Amino acid sequence: MSAPGKSKQTSLTIRSDGPGLTEFTPIVSLFVRESGIETGLLTLFVRHTSCSLLIQENADPDVRADLQEFFARLVPEGMEWVVHSIEGPDDMPAHIKAALTQTSLSIPIMDGKLALGTWQGIYLFEHRAAAHDREVLLHISA
Repeated sequence: MSAPGKSKQTSLTIRSDGPGLTEFTPIVSLFVRESGIETGLLTLFVRHTSCSLLIQENADPDVRADLQEFFARLVPEGMEWVVHSIEGPDDMPAHIKAALTQTSLSIPIMDGKLALGTWQGIYLFEHRAAAHDREVLLHISA
């Protein structure tokens, strides 16, 4: 029987500026590096229902703008059939966008680093109209 593996976890607060993608790859990379874990799996989880997490291209900012525009057209505010409106006209569309994306991500750790591709970054995808502080949990299992 082998010894139990190491694990590390932390919580981050990511401030969004309203709708769009906020990259936080450098903060996550630092957490992985400081963990001292060489091989493992990082799990990220956002503790909200109106934003999501994405791994997406981080080279061309047009990608982020196009994704934001696509989701705004796919799930616009003001849909007449929406019942849930107590938190404002942007809330239910935000819940739908979050349901279509992801609230958690898993990324392998190899040689003490995130095993992301060359142009990949980790993003908080804010779906609400106003800026928010969002809590993201990070957990490494070795």
